[in-house]
Amino acid sequence: MSDPTRTYLDFERPLAELEAKIEELETLSGTGGGDAPDMAEETAKLRQKASEQLATLYGKLDPWRKTQVARHPERPHFRDYRKALIEDFEELCGDRRFSEDAAIVGGLGRFRGRSVVVIGHEKGHDTESRLHHNFGMARPEGYRKAIRIMDLAEKFNLPVLTFVDTAGAYPGLGAEERGQAEAIARSTERCLTLGTPLISVITGEGGSGGAVALASANVVMMLEHSIYSVISPEGCASILWKDQAKAKDAAVAMKITAPDLLGFKIIDEIIPEPIGGAHRHPVETMRAVGNAIEAHMAKLDGLSAQELRQKRRERFLAIGRAGGGAF
Repeated sequence: MSDPTRTYLDFERPLAELEAKIEELETLSGTGGGDAPDMAEETAKLRQKASEQLATLYGKLDPWRKTQVARHPERPHFRDYRKALIEDFEELCGDRRFSEDAAIVGGLGRFRGRSVVVIGHEKGHDTESRLHHNFGMARPEGYRKAIRIMDLAEKFNLPVLTFVDTAGAYPGLGAEERGQAEAIARSTERCLTLGTPLISVITGEGGSGGAVALASANVVMMLEHSIYSVISPEGCASILWKDQAKAKDAAVAMKITAPDLLGFKIIDEIIPEPIGGAHRHPVETMRAVGNAIEAHMAKLDGLSAQELRQKRRERFLAIGRAGGGAF
């Protein structure tokens, strides 16, 4: 049965109409109205058509449509990955300087039997939680909390897993007064100097320094329909053309999708999403993310702290050099 509460993106409107029709026929069939065998056959045909249309839509997503999918409100967020992949999670709060920042959540837990440290941006899932988590846009204390948790990981020799999903760091006056730029830089530095394995997954939006501060890792992966960029397409369009309506053109020009970034060696792997995106198949998507993390953790096992730092250094210095470079 189709889900009447599902949020449809603009380009999914034809699909929404089909699924609404399926819902209507199922309701009529359930109440005994009309010719049940004929309605069952018609419903089956519509389901087949909807399935084909979904595959067609998601088989040719342009960068702007991928941006819309990456921002889909029903896409799994950090709390979902934490519940699905991390057992015995113990959250650590506060930066020991100013306050707690709920936009970044982190703590200790067990990933498939291994003790790990996990950190991620949390956008929230409804109005109340989105306001509480500030839509995943962290303030300086969020990045300083992340640094504190990474320090703990190094002290106890624990791998660090980060889940990135943010439009960017919060640009408010208070955040700037408390040293937002320095906090981002310090968090990026801590990622690069960490003496334990660091694996990062971009699950939705990877926006600017706010994302890099948690994604300067040994391995950086992206979900198939996520994006990673120095500025949003709307922000780029406003700067270049003084017109946010040209955000689609900016998304194409900026090369923000996973295939583009893999080609530029900015990321290391694309994690495929089921047809229809992670928001339609969250369990399958989160399982795939877990499998990818596990595979890369095995490859990093046994490396010394110095080897991990050196590999991280070489990885980032190589960006823009191989194959003519991205820039």
